[in-house]
Amino acid sequence: MTNVKNGIPLWWLAMAAALTPLITIHTTFAVSILEGHISWCIPYWDSCTSISRTGRYGTSYFIFKGTMLPAAILGILFWFLNGRWLLQLGATSRGRPWIPWLGFVACVSLAAYTLALGHEGDGYNLTRRIGVVLYFSLTYIAQLLISSGLRGHPRWHQSGRHLLWLCELALAVGILSVILTAVVPGIYSQIDNAFEWILAFLINLHAIWIAVLWKQSRFRARLWAE
Repeated sequence: MTNVKNGIPLWWLAMAAALTPLITIHTTFAVSILEGHISWCIPYWDSCTSISRTGRYGTSYFIFKGTMLPAAILGILFWFLNGRWLLQLGATSRGRPWIPWLGFVACVSLAAYTLALGHEGDGYNLTRRIGVVLYFSLTYIAQLLISSGLRGHPRWHQSGRHLLWLCELALAVGILSVILTAVVPGIYSQIDNAFEWILAFLINLHAIWIAVLWKQSRFRARLWAE
């Protein structure tokens, strides 16, 4: 991988990896409303439905699985290339070698969660819980490492700082959810779905930002034959 001008642009792959999960959950949400499986609401505010529920019934079941599994594969490529991208930029980060592995486990967890969605049983429930926790937490750590690496770069430090602010916002949302769970569990149980939607949005927003930076830095792939 390189950033030469005659290479193949890679930013579109990053954008696809970022937008596919985001578009999927909103599509399955809309389809579930149209088919009568859930009621109309604003999930980011009303906390009316979980992300999982949007992909459990009817046509949404097939849309969710048919797009989230490719999204997991795109995610694995995205995280592998992020490690290469930071290396090409010359970003010094001790955590850079961990980024592809964190992303790999996160995306495998997303795939496991997707496969278990819509099935009943303790094993499936446990798989979904572990999958979603690993996906969110490991993705967040990988994004934190990328942001930190960019902040130390002489050219991209401003973008890195902004991405770190986005990570801090996601962390604040997560900490608030933990506090509410401990202090007012009854109230939190009524709004926990909104936290899930907000965190998913912030994580995908970070990925969209990275895709834009790939384009700005002209990150490309070059194919050659010996």
